Amino acid sequence: MTRPSSAQPAPAPTPTSPPPGCPAHAGPAAVALSGPEFQTDPHAVHRAMRRDHGPVVPVELPGGIPAWLVIGYREVHRVTSDAELYPRDVSLWNQWPNIPDDWPLLPMVGRPLPSIYFTAGEEHRRHVRMVVPALEGADPFETRGHCEELADRLIDAVCGRGAADLVADFCEPLPVLVLARLVGFPDDEGADIARVLKDLADGGPEAQSAHLRFAEHMAKLVATKHAEPGNDITSRMLAFPEAFTDEEYMLDLMAITAAGHLTTADWISNSLRLMLTESEFGDSMARGRRSVGEATTEVLWEDTPTQILAGRWAVRDTRLGDHHIKAGDMLLLGLGAANTDPLIRQGAAAVAGAADASARSGSGAHLAFSHGEYRCPFPAQEIAETIVRTGIEVLLDRLPDLGLAVAAEDLVRRPSAFLRGTTSLPVRFTPVRTSGDPS
Repeated sequence: MTRPSSAQPAPAPTPTSPPPGCPAHAGPAAVALSGPEFQTDPHAVHRAMRRDHGPVVPVELPGGIPAWLVIGYREVHRVTSDAELYPRDVSLWNQWPNIPDDWPLLPMVGRPLPSIYFTAGEEHRRHVRMVVPALEGADPFETRGHCEELADRLIDAVCGRGAADLVADFCEPLPVLVLARLVGFPDDEGADIARVLKDLADGGPEAQSAHLRFAEHMAKLVATKHAEPGNDITSRMLAFPEAFTDEEYMLDLMAITAAGHLTTADWISNSLRLMLTESEFGDSMARGRRSVGEATTEVLWEDTPTQILAGRWAVRDTRLGDHHIKAGDMLLLGLGAANTDPLIRQGAAAVAGAADASARSGSGAHLAFSHGEYRCPFPAQEIAETIVRTGIEVLLDRLPDLGLAVAAEDLVRRPSAFLRGTTSLPVRFTPVRTSGDPS
């Protein structure tokens, strides 16, 4: 488990002045939403933000673009519960005149597009009516079977070596291979889609080209399933009785796959990191006192893969957390910070009668999947959970003596304030036979 540091609170990231005429916030100095402290100790960053700004923080994105980061649990709950005042409608954004075509966060923030992720109101609900049943149609036993088969295949590739990088060799490829099967891709396209989605999520210079390659994959899949439907998510979407365009199918498939890939990969790697680096947690699992499920739930509270989710846009002027929010301002959901809000921690500990994280081991009140009308659909959550738990169970069964090959302090986090993952997880283990070898 990640615990609060005993060191002095870290200083807040470097404050910057808002651009001249900035419509979002001209009051407190904005916090630059970048820097190594978001990777090394985000909990300390969040404490500093609360100390200096409260539950709503004026922030600055690349290029001097202003926004609000909502880090209070109650405030995130309030924003996500009011889809009329704070819809996920990017067309409302008052910063569009200042956004260049090559802005690195554009694929993550999005443009006004007809997809489940970038629509609001009745149009959003129309997409939900089509997408959610298609996801629900994935048989959980078949999904688990895919996970077991593909996890075994990935482990077979490294099990004789006695060493591996779990992120590159297991955590990142497993979700995309499973998702590729579920949406209808052949297995041999999974690896390229994984590379595309990683470039997209990192928000770096390759993000724009990755977005185009991603769209090409999905357009090809839609055309293929029109001609040869099967037992997959894409075919069920195409069979839905309401009329949708091929562009809408393509964009919804992009949203499903992108939202489910790297976040699920980071959920696996963060859970394995917890087991391998926290001796108390690892010992408890070894003695049967804690389960894989408890480890994965602990990660959703303490080390959630989606730290910041973009975004919501204010329909009109309002107030939130003692700040004046103007119409068209963007609000970023600080899901990771909200999960560690001390006000919520105190309340949970009082109810449970304990102050440690084990009090939350069975709690689903975390915000890892967001909340409200635009939360991650429940069938998608269930698919992700199946991939994570099954993958970890197969890995620990096949390689029971896994151990870190480097010091825990040498593990490096992904350079993103939005996503929380580990760039590599080097391990050693006793070499074993492949799953197909005779015993």
